Amino acid sequence: MKPAVLVYALLAIAGAVLPLSQFLPWFMEHGLDVPRFVGDLFATRIGGFFGWDVIVSAVVLTVFILIEGRRIGLRYLWLPIACTFSVGVSFGLPVFLAMRERTLRTD
Repeated sequence: MKPAVLVYALLAIAGAVLPLSQFLPWFMEHGLDVPRFVGDLFATRIGGFFGWDVIVSAVVLTVFILIEGRRIGLRYLWLPIACTFSVGVSFGLPVFLAMRERTLRTD
C-alpha cells in the first residue's frame, strides 16, 4: 500500500469514528427523529454554521467525486458518495482520495 493511500485510509477511519461517536448516542436516545435532528443541529448559530458548512461541503464533494471520478475512470463512485451521506464529508473525502490515489498510481 502506498503511503498516501495509507494516510487517507487512516483519516477515513478517524473521519468515521469521531462523528459517529457523537451521532450514535444521540440516535440511541432519540431514534430516527429527523425533525428533532434538524432542530438540534440548527439550535444555535454555531450549530447552524457547522450544519450548513457540512451540507454544502457534501454537495460540492459529490459533484467533485462525479466529475473527477469519471475523468480518471474511477470505478465504484457510489462508495465515497455513500460514505459522505451516511457519515459525512470527513469520511467520504478521504475514501475518495484513497481510491483516486490508487487509480492514479496504477497508471
